[in-house]
Formats: sequence, structure tokens, C-alpha cells
Amino acid sequence: VQLQASGGGLVQAGGYLRLSCAVSGRTASIYAVGWFRQAPGKEREFVSTSSWSGGSTYYADSVKGRFTISRVSAENTVYLQMNSLKPEDTALYFCAARSSSLGYWYKGDRYDYWGQGTQVTVSS
Repeated sequence: VQLQASGGGLVQAGGYLRLSCAVSGRTASIYAVGWFRQAPGKEREFVSTSSWSGGSTYYADSVKGRFTISRVSAENTVYLQMNSLKPEDTALYFCAARSSSLGYWYKGDRYDYWGQGTQVTVSS
């Protein structure tokens, strides 16, 4: 399974961005795809995840109500719509896929495949 993240950029506080994660390879083995982020000097943190069927979605409290994760099955792409961006959302954003349903959604070590990051910078 390969993941390609894109869509990052520089935006002012209050603005929006849409990240894309293109998934290829053995997609039949995927259980869920999620987004994580890592700011300089900080640990990686969970942002959001969606079951591959799209039936279940989860969000970190810090982004709930502002970010929306969705999947377009025909494109094998998972999107993260980010609205009302804040400077504290600045980070390198990664998409990741997991094959198993076991373990917590927000645990990065439960994800088997990772894409390269896309930088999101929110200016105040």
C-alpha cells in the first residue's frame, strides 16, 4: 500500500485548506486511513481517521467541528477539509493506513503504512 499526501500550504488564521491522500496498491487490505501531524519540537499527534468504508470517523478534540475527513471511493482518495485554521494547526501532516481493526484509532503505532508529509502553515 502506498500513500501520497498533498494539499498543504500557507494560509492565514481563519482560512481553510483541503489535504488529499491518494491510496494505491492493495487497497482491499485497508481497514482505515487517518491523518496525523507533527509540529516542530512536538510529538506526533492524531488528527482524524476514517474507516475505509467511510462508515466511521473519529477526530481529535482539538479539531472537532473544524476538520472533516471523507473518502471518495472511486478515487481511492481520503480528504481532510480543514476550516477555521489556527496557528496551532501548523505542522507536517501525514496520512497513514491500517490493516487491522485492533487497537485504538488514535495510536500511530497501529498504522502500517505511511505517506510522506505535507506542510501546513497557518499565520496569525
